[in-house]
Amino acid sequence: MRVSRMAALIGLAAIVSACGGDNQQAAGTTDTAAVAVNTPAPAAGTATAAPITGTTHEVRMVGDASGYRYEPANLTIKAGDGIRFINVNGFPHDITFDPNTIPAAGRAQLTANMPNQRAELTSQLFTQPDETLTISFANVAPGNYPFFCTPHIAMGMRGSVTVE
Repeated sequence: MRVSRMAALIGLAAIVSACGGDNQQAAGTTDTAAVAVNTPAPAAGTATAAPITGTTHEVRMVGDASGYRYEPANLTIKAGDGIRFINVNGFPHDITFDPNTIPAAGRAQLTANMPNQRAELTSQLFTQPDETLTISFANVAPGNYPFFCTPHIAMGMRGSVTVE
């Protein structure tokens, strides 16, 4: 009887180790294959970053009891202007332009003008007050460029830039 219990425990241990042992990752490691599949490549194009030649406008990224929002949410600017996004509170925040909703003619230039992207047309996450990101709209094609905050899109944190 004792031998059959021991055999059953050994068999169970073998089944458990076979079911999950090879797929486990060490704590703190990253599955690079999954990251490579899920992270979009930068937009194709030959544009190089163009400096701001006009006015720099400010947009505040806010999250408080009144909601999550960009202030102002909608801007009309001239080609050559820039926008300085300022993290105020309610973070983390980011700025994401959906490549499928912006003018195709402006995509490569906007990509080149947007520093420190963590994904295509997506800024780094801002987690501290007064962090800023300035994006140049120099050489960006006229049109409407909607954007949103990835962590707060479900809360309606959206905005739009119209380049004249």
